[in-house]
Formats: sequence, C-alpha cells, structure tokens
Amino acid sequence: MLDLTSRLFNTLGYIIAIAFLFTKFKSTKKIFSEDRYTKKEILILCIFFSGLSILGTYIGVNYKGAIANTRNIGVVVGGILIGPKVAIITGLIAGIHRFFVDLDGVTAIPCAISTILGGIITGIVYRKSNVNNRYFLGFICGVIIESLSMILILMFSENFELAKEIVQDIYIPMLLINAFGVSIVIIIIEGILEEKERIAGTQAKLALEIANKTLPYFRKGECLGDVCGIILESLNAQAVVITDRKEIIAYRKNSGDFEIYDSQIQSEATKKVLITGEVLTSDRNGDIIDFSHHNMKIKSCIISPLFEGEKVSGTLKIYFDKDKSITARNRYLAIGLSQLISTQLEISKMENLKMMARDAELKALQTQINPHFLFNALHATASFVRINPAKARNIIIDLSTYLRYNLDNPSRFVTLDKELEQVKAYVNIEQARFQDKIKVNYNIDQEVNEIKIPSLIIQPLVENSIKHGILKQREQGIINIDAIKYDKGCIISIEDNGVGIKKEIINSIDQEIDKSIGLKNVHNRIKLIYGEGLKIEQLEKGTKISFYVE
Repeated sequence: MLDLTSRLFNTLGYIIAIAFLFTKFKSTKKIFSEDRYTKKEILILCIFFSGLSILGTYIGVNYKGAIANTRNIGVVVGGILIGPKVAIITGLIAGIHRFFVDLDGVTAIPCAISTILGGIITGIVYRKSNVNNRYFLGFICGVIIESLSMILILMFSENFELAKEIVQDIYIPMLLINAFGVSIVIIIIEGILEEKERIAGTQAKLALEIANKTLPYFRKGECLGDVCGIILESLNAQAVVITDRKEIIAYRKNSGDFEIYDSQIQSEATKKVLITGEVLTSDRNGDIIDFSHHNMKIKSCIISPLFEGEKVSGTLKIYFDKDKSITARNRYLAIGLSQLISTQLEISKMENLKMMARDAELKALQTQINPHFLFNALHATASFVRINPAKARNIIIDLSTYLRYNLDNPSRFVTLDKELEQVKAYVNIEQARFQDKIKVNYNIDQEVNEIKIPSLIIQPLVENSIKHGILKQREQGIINIDAIKYDKGCIISIEDNGVGIKKEIINSIDQEIDKSIGLKNVHNRIKLIYGEGLKIEQLEKGTKISFYVE
C-alpha cells in the first residue's frame, strides 16, 4: 500500500504542476477572475478540466487489472470552482473515456459510472459553495466520489474476491490522494482570485484617496482643473482632460511640451465615446488615434465617458507618455474616476438647482444628500479596503445606488420595489458602519411591489429611526419595514425599538419649524398627495410611523 501511495503522490504532482502552469497564463487568469462566464470560456474550462481528468487516468497506476488514478480531481475542481455545467460535462467526458480506454478492465464500468455521478454530485454541491468553504467541500466531494467508486467496484465485479482485494489495497491511497489533491488544486487556483482581490483593494484605495482629495473642489463648485491636477499626479499621467459634449471644460498638463490647440472637440475617438458611452483606449499602433492635436510625446490614452443619468454628458481623457501605461489597473481606475466625476458633477448640479428652487419642499428634500453621510460612507469604505476588499466594493456600489437614486428621482413617482432598493442601499452602508448595532426586517407583500409612490419617502423615515432612535441606545436596534396590501393601495410602516420620538416633535409635525426636517417633509408630501400625512405612534419601546399610499 505504501508503494502504491508513493506512486499516486507522483501522479498527483503532475496534476498540480499542470494546474499551476495553466493558471499562470494571462488569458487563463482573466477567465478564472470572471464573475460570469461566456459560452466560449465554459468550453475552454471544460476542455481543460476534462484533459486534467483524462490525464489522471493515463498516468494512473495499473493494479491487479484496476487503474489507481487521480481522474476525479479534474471533475471535482471544475465543478466546485466553475459550476454544474463544467462538472457534468467533465464528468461525462472523463467517465466515457475511462470506459473505452480499458474495456476489458475489472473496474472499467464502475469507475466510469462513479466519475459521471461525481460530476452530477459536484454540480449539486456547487450551490452550497463559497469563497470560504470551497476547498473543504472539494475534499468532501473527493471522499464521496472515491467511496462511491469502491462500492460500485464491489457491486459490479464478477470476481468478488478480486474486487474486495483491489478495494482493500487502493481505497485509502486513492481517497487521500484525490481528496487532498482536490483541495490543493482549488487552493492554487483560488490564489489567482485572491490576487484579483488584492489588486481590486489597491485600486479601491487609490480611487478613494483621489475621491477624498477631489471632493472639496466639487463641494465648493470650484475649478475642475484642480480635479484634473489631482488625477494627473495620482496616475503619473502626462495630461488629464475633461470635456462636455462639445468642448474641453478643464485640463491639466505635466509640462509645456503638451499643448491643446483648440477647445472644441476634434478627435474622432472622443466623438465615438460620446456616441457609444463605451471606454476607449488607444496607442500609436491602434486604429483609434486621439493625438492629432497634441504633442508627439504622448503615446497612449484612456477615454472614459461621463454620464448625467443615463446620457453621456462628456468625457474624461487621461494621456500617458508610455505605450504600456494602458494597464487593466489604469483602465479600471479611469472608469471608476469617470463614475466618481459623473456623480460629483451631478451633485454639484443639484446644489445649484437647490439654490434656484422655488419650491421649499423640493429644496428640503434635496438636502437629504448629506455630505456627512457621504464622508462617513467613504471612510467606512477606506477602513475595509485592506481587511475586506469585497465589502469595500459593496459599500461603493450601495453608495452609488443611494446617490444615483437621490439625484435621479427628486420629485418623481416610482415603484415601491425601486424605492426599497434605495432604502436597502442606505441601510447596507449604515450596517457596514455600525455592524450588529442595526438590524432591519422587510415584510413586503409581493402584490404591492409595483404600486407607484412618491420617491424618497421611506428612506428619510428609516434614517430618522436610526439616527434619533437606535443610535441613542446601547443595545441592538431593530427596524421593521412593512408594506401590507390594503384596499386599493397599501399601508407602509416603519417601526423601531429605539429610544422613542419626543412628544413635542409629534405635536409640531404640522408647524413651520426646522426640526426633523426629513420627517416633516415626508409628512407634508404625503398629506398633500393623499389627504392624510404620517401617523406617529409612541410604543412602549420605540416608535411606529405609518402612512397609506395608493
């Protein structure tokens, strides 16, 4: 048995070496780093893992008419990491190959069946897998499939004594080699994903640093040229240009060698970005050239669209003096920065609109975009960049959802489920900041999801519950958000177990005061539209606010 185990270890070494080399290719890294796979990528992965499984059969050890092998490693690893499609296809290919490669073998049929079933089993287990348990589930699948293989050998064999002897000798070595082999290969491949997380964390950290530096200029509504200067320095670029749809509105350059001869947009590349809304990169050897009006020292650039809502409102252009500066890192950073600038420009635009607004209620509503909340969210994100990059990205996504909704829907009617998306984004950010301090339960009747309601009427009430109810107590706070079908519409309620609302605020809800402006704003809007405003109840512990919409 020791000799067999040693020989199987050698075959495992081949499998690990091939898997390691395969994952070192740039194109392979890209495939394994994808969140979703195209049909072509699925095909490539099926070919690789099937090849790994077939190789495991060929380099296996012939033992008394059986083949002690590492075939199931490819099936399990492909299934656990990629999903059922790869698991089942790989299992079928490797199983059919095992049958035909040794038709007269003692274990040909049971091993072929166990490999095919192994693909199905792994495909099912995949649904329970995540980043933290893949290698463990892979180990368990390896144990299950090898055990199943041994059982089938005993069941199908015409010579039971021979089958029993084979199983006694190869079961433990094959179980250990395959189970541990699966875990090792998964760990190797996941190293790529961890590398991606580290890169993403670095990108997020740099983006946040740039955001912190540029935010004061957006808040003051001052020179976009200073924003260009910060990006220029942070990315070690030669020039940074911001345009609207017709002309250059701001730029900074690294030296006098770079000159802009015309403020009007001249390049076809920029015009194409304005039309398509897609990011373009170009170099001297590319089909798209954006240097006809610039110094010859510029060798590459990234052109990223700026958006106002869903429409392209301009571009961010970053120029470099090296051909190799268009890295994936710089490209993703440019996209992130263009999104940041788009959001900040929209915020600046909304600030200007607030000053001109004649409607006092709309003005009060727009002030819900709280700069302190934005800074707190950014600092929370920065704190997670190193320890939990995935969580940092989720906070950025939630913040983007929150800001985009506030900017796009200041006075519209939206569906209830759309309103709740913004509420959940806000809650997720606050939960990231305060951890288990805040718990929110949603009880929403499915039939009311499409009811149209005024935008920004739930989030201010939830914010009020968190800030003035839950955060003022030591114990965990629970908020229940209910939307229950009633008559032609529904009753929406926000209930918390916080310190409770003051009686004077309830009594003054209809008065012209500046206290609890979010609460008062929602009350007046609901009352204006539906004839009756908020119903506020003081509970034994906490507050319940409810209202009717249809």
